[in-house]
Amino acid sequence: MMSKLYMMVAITNRSMKYKFQEFYKENDHMVVFGTLGRGTANSAVLDYFGLEASEKMISFSVVTEEMWRKLKRGLIIKMQIDVPGTGIAFTIPLSSIGGKRVLQYLIQNHEYEKEEETILRETDYELLVTIVNQGCIDSVMDAARGANAGGGTVIHAKGTGMESAEKFLGVSLASEKEIIFIVTRTKDKNQIMKAIMEKTGLDSREKAIVFSLPVTSTAGLRMREDEIGD
Repeated sequence: MMSKLYMMVAITNRSMKYKFQEFYKENDHMVVFGTLGRGTANSAVLDYFGLEASEKMISFSVVTEEMWRKLKRGLIIKMQIDVPGTGIAFTIPLSSIGGKRVLQYLIQNHEYEKEEETILRETDYELLVTIVNQGCIDSVMDAARGANAGGGTVIHAKGTGMESAEKFLGVSLASEKEIIFIVTRTKDKNQIMKAIMEKTGLDSREKAIVFSLPVTSTAGLRMREDEIGD
């Protein structure tokens, strides 16, 4: 059976952090990157939904279709994520992943068979997500810019994972990470991903992991003068 790949995003109150870590572990969902955020809803909305204006825990991970079905069931039944004030989880289709080793690392022992890229493959833009060791942003961006990328946006995160994955990558998953978001034209995606993989990939000190997500619409992206007429 073939399976699609998705980026799963879960947003919960920070107080639920360890409960969700245990939940992921129990479900063999081991490679998760987490960062902190804060809710922005006004007091009236917070009161209506029973929410608190507390710090949020935002986790990112890659799942297959089968993994998501299993996790979704557990999130609803065990974690009661659909109860107001608990949190939200959603998936976004991936369009590509930078290398077989990275794919194996991200989904661990779960089965996956590559299928034709059909999901939103006609999009003009893609979001490149690069996860890299702390302090290595400049070298990743140098590689990306050398392949026609523009600027990027960075957030700080911390990874969690099992020991076998750490040995597999040669880097501690619990170490501090940076996640770099770069929006680029679809036609430039492959060369940028290739540059990041070749210059800052798993065999380098940066240990960069890169994958892409389809972008269905954009506003405010500055085009170079030679592209305005496109």
